[in-house]
Amino acid sequence: MSVRLAGLAGVCPPPIPEPVAVAVFAGDHGVHDQGVTLWPQEVTAQMVHNFLAGGAVVNAFAAQVGAEVTVVDVGVAGDLPRAAGLLPRKVARGTADFTQGPAMTREQALQALESGIEVARDLVSSGNRCLVTGDMGIANTTPAAALVCAFTGAAPEAATGRGTGVDDVTYEHKVDVVRRALAANPVDPADPIGALAGLGGLEHAALAGFVLGGATLGVPVLLDGVIAGSAALAAAAISPESVHACFAGHRSSEPGHTLALDHLGLRPLVDLEMRLGEGSGAAGPADPPGVGARPTRGRHLR
Repeated sequence: MSVRLAGLAGVCPPPIPEPVAVAVFAGDHGVHDQGVTLWPQEVTAQMVHNFLAGGAVVNAFAAQVGAEVTVVDVGVAGDLPRAAGLLPRKVARGTADFTQGPAMTREQALQALESGIEVARDLVSSGNRCLVTGDMGIANTTPAAALVCAFTGAAPEAATGRGTGVDDVTYEHKVDVVRRALAANPVDPADPIGALAGLGGLEHAALAGFVLGGATLGVPVLLDGVIAGSAALAAAAISPESVHACFAGHRSSEPGHTLALDHLGLRPLVDLEMRLGEGSGAAGPADPPGVGARPTRGRHLR
């Protein structure tokens, strides 16, 4: 890891990657209508409120390392009030059902990508030197599985996991939904943005931009689980050099995450069978070796 950090920074020894900023990108998904999760779509907005109130797991982990948490609304279906720590970057009120056609238009995917790049730029401009990926979106492991299939060539049954813990019947249905989505949106290996628009979510696209932005600025991007892994696959397909900025915070128990990490050539820092999301699997290892947690005050963007 020290060798990779030195290469990214262009100096040896590399600078300690701090302060740390966690960006939680939130969006909803049209595929929710296919019954791929037992949770109602309204939970996405409810969890955003929880992040802003400091009550989620990622908030607790971030507090331990003195990291700021910024929530980015790129596609939540409901309305969110203005609040400190919330960036309104809504591209659309969720995606379309990708079993019927593309989840996003190409323009929407590009707008979400650009939003992620801009968030990375602004967080680094405000002094942060390590970016941590977070996500929130009920049903978002289904498009993540489809993206893993698109960029690694894996079969739907190999890339699809149980997400929030669905039963066997719902899991089999979820695998079939991923298979139908791939059939409805043929992948062109020469057009990664087209694949992202067809199969991804708005938060996946924004996270891909977040990775690209961090890589361009020479700042390490600590990836969370399968959502971030699938977004990093898209970023790597757009710009292979972006992988050099990526560090895997952990290995999720979602099978698609292992496929993504193997394809990207990334070794997870910890492997604790976590699957919560939010950025929790990346915020946990965010404290650099030899650096203790400090009660620093987060600098929220407005």
